[in-house]
Amino acid sequence: MVSFSRRRFLAGAAATLSAPALLRAADNPRVATLDWALLETLLAIGANVVAGTELRQFRKVAVTPVVPGGVTDLGLRGTPNFEVLRFARPELILNSNFYAWADARMQPIAPVESHAIYKPGESPYALAEQTTLAIGERLQLVAARQLTEKLSAKLERYKTAFVAGDGRPVIPINLGDARHFRVFGSDSMFGEVLKRIGLTNAWQEATSYSAAAPVGIETLASMPDAWIVMIPPHPADAIEELSTSAFWNALPAVREKRVLMLGSINPYGALPAAMRFADLLQEGLDHAWNG
Repeated sequence: MVSFSRRRFLAGAAATLSAPALLRAADNPRVATLDWALLETLLAIGANVVAGTELRQFRKVAVTPVVPGGVTDLGLRGTPNFEVLRFARPELILNSNFYAWADARMQPIAPVESHAIYKPGESPYALAEQTTLAIGERLQLVAARQLTEKLSAKLERYKTAFVAGDGRPVIPINLGDARHFRVFGSDSMFGEVLKRIGLTNAWQEATSYSAAAPVGIETLASMPDAWIVMIPPHPADAIEELSTSAFWNALPAVREKRVLMLGSINPYGALPAAMRFADLLQEGLDHAWNG
């Protein structure tokens, strides 16, 4: 009888001691992802991210949110190191339709859940909102809803401010070289932001998965009234070559100083990329309009 009571006491004590640890794991599970849009979403809402891909490049291209130093780099998005992923001990792996081929390799490591932000014919902004809220609910992070509400309110403020602007359309581009660029259409995150802040995208032709490329630099001559918004990263030699190009310097937008060079932004990002684009564009246009 004494032995039984002692056994019950020890078992109860062990359960009591382990409960907080289990609760913490459930409240803030270790999460990994191969996808940059999901990575920036997870970081923005305060998830416990333990592994992601191409982190050095992500820091250069996406810039924000900041990746903590303790996050494990899994290597290239197209060829991630699954052994390193296993050693990172994720309790949940979030994946996207871009990397669905990796699901079978990752399922023995941890449960895999998929979210799509870029799908043909669908709004990436709306899908990013849905994904952010779904992840926030899954991880019990109230910051997810706060992010969606903050961005929505900010875009409304910018829309009101832009009413006083010059009314010109905007063409968002990323240089491939000095003679070609990638242009972001209405189905891109940048195009969605332009629409939500009341600006017209000068590129009205079709795009595939957010962008069209390569487009010849001479195409810009057909949009003489537009603001050219350049979104890095660009090849350094392309910028240098453009600066001495007679054609480039003859463009109305260049002559009239209607070219904005923004900071680098993840072109296939989620709500954090949308917010960064909106903030940098507002800052650039406000300075150009008001001096």
